[in-house]
Amino acid sequence: MSELSFEQMLEESLKTIRTGEVVTGKVIDVKEDEIVLNIGYKSDGIITRSEYTNEPGVELTKMVQVGDELEAKVIKVNDGEGQVALSYKRLAADRGNRRLEEAFENHEVLTAKVAQVLDGGLSVIVEEARIFIPASLVSDVYEKDLSKYANQEIEFVITEFNPKRRRVIGDRKQLIVARKAEMQRELFARIEIGQKVEGTVKNVTDFGAFIDLGGADGLLHISEMSWGRVESPKKAFKVGDKVTALIKDINGEKIALSMKFPETNPWANAAEKYMAGNVVTGRVARMTDFGAFVELEAGVDALLHVSQISRDHVAKPSDVLSIGQEITAKIVDFNEADRKISLSIKALEAETAQVNEEVEE
Repeated sequence: MSELSFEQMLEESLKTIRTGEVVTGKVIDVKEDEIVLNIGYKSDGIITRSEYTNEPGVELTKMVQVGDELEAKVIKVNDGEGQVALSYKRLAADRGNRRLEEAFENHEVLTAKVAQVLDGGLSVIVEEARIFIPASLVSDVYEKDLSKYANQEIEFVITEFNPKRRRVIGDRKQLIVARKAEMQRELFARIEIGQKVEGTVKNVTDFGAFIDLGGADGLLHISEMSWGRVESPKKAFKVGDKVTALIKDINGEKIALSMKFPETNPWANAAEKYMAGNVVTGRVARMTDFGAFVELEAGVDALLHVSQISRDHVAKPSDVLSIGQEITAKIVDFNEADRKISLSIKALEAETAQVNEEVEE
């Protein structure tokens, strides 16, 4: 029986390995682009940077130290240079896929950082396993630009798991919808008509502003923004403004808001301020052919009829008055029930003329 050479005995003492096998080795060298492992085989194992992780810009020398033990997957027994090509990330991805399968079956909510913003959605990585979240499942509203999600941590669930086809689909939208539904239930359970609420302006239109109340939006109509006149909601509010408003009405899921607070109602003490006979000053707010409406204060307008503008004949208000002009007049009628006040410059002029005549006598 022939004796085995030292080389033959050494080779027989070394284990055999196959492609796809998981091996454990000790790091014997770390270079800029690769990690060298002693895997107890006749050749060393090599893990290139691209086979270590999907993360861009990783410095291997900071991630791995000589003497560390690593598990890796054999992807080639001979890489063409007599060494064993290994992959750390593929092994991690295999384990990651098992993690994703478990999460898929249990409907578990996962959290991961967005690794890539693509044209059609977002790519996230969990334990080196990649998940694609289509743009339509990123949010409950259409988002044209997904770049704001870059490097952000997001929550999602796995709705489709097919690693053989490399198809693992995540869904963030359903979590947002579910949370908003819960917030809506909580909001409607605690609000009631007449209650003050705080919110944030979400959108402004020509007819009003939509206020996010945290669970539902309330509409603040232009007519409810102030006791006075609001020319344009877009001049009064901007998106992001914090506001306090009253719940005016709740109709199903629709909430009507108002900023006409009872304590600031200008008509609350109008009977005393604007009783007949008082002399007041105001600004011309708008005009018609029959008269001019004068704003005495925010929310209180009075009519100056064309026949009461002057002792002289006036064909139409715009002949002698202009919008914004300040005028002084006498209150000749106050109707609290209908919130109507009538003014007269003519009566004031008559009183002044009478006083002057009495002085001259």
